[in-house]
Amino acid sequence: MFAGRDPGHDYAHVIRVYNIAERIGKEEGADMEILLAAVLLHDIIVYPKGSEKRTKSADESAELAEKMLAARSWPRERIERVSYCIKTHSYSKNVDPETLEAKILQDADRLDALGAIGIARTFSVGGSEMRSFYNPQDPFCRMGREPEDTRWTMDHFKAKLLKLEKTMHTDTAKRMAHERTRFMEAFLAQMEKEIS
Repeated sequence: MFAGRDPGHDYAHVIRVYNIAERIGKEEGADMEILLAAVLLHDIIVYPKGSEKRTKSADESAELAEKMLAARSWPRERIERVSYCIKTHSYSKNVDPETLEAKILQDADRLDALGAIGIARTFSVGGSEMRSFYNPQDPFCRMGREPEDTRWTMDHFKAKLLKLEKTMHTDTAKRMAHERTRFMEAFLAQMEKEIS
């Protein structure tokens, strides 16, 4: 199912999110079967960034996950719990999940957008979309310009990535996000030295 995917949403992404969620879930006391099933199925359908269907990826992944779990004789109530996690994980949907497992999936998915891997994913997407690295006149959006991350790759840090730390739900994820965000800030400081 993940063959031919962009590097930001390939099987390696799912495994990284799985490992993060497993760590958080154990520390926070989650129902691990619900959580890890949701992680494995959270991105089985992903539309490209520029697609008008982009906002439907999570809902369609949840629908397909329900069918896959039903075919394996999962109880309806547990299928619905997995589906809820998948439906609410997406950043673009701007949903604050209610269950612990959904909060952990959202945290883990967002953590994979931070740190060294987050930087790699950001520039991978920017390259595939043929975006320039930065605005030559205002690389860090300091001259009153709003970030345009559909045009300049580095604008994505200000538009989204540096805000993710404040969206974490669990204490474990907050600690991890803090470390990864500081790393990204150090990267941006080094980038500024190199391009100034």
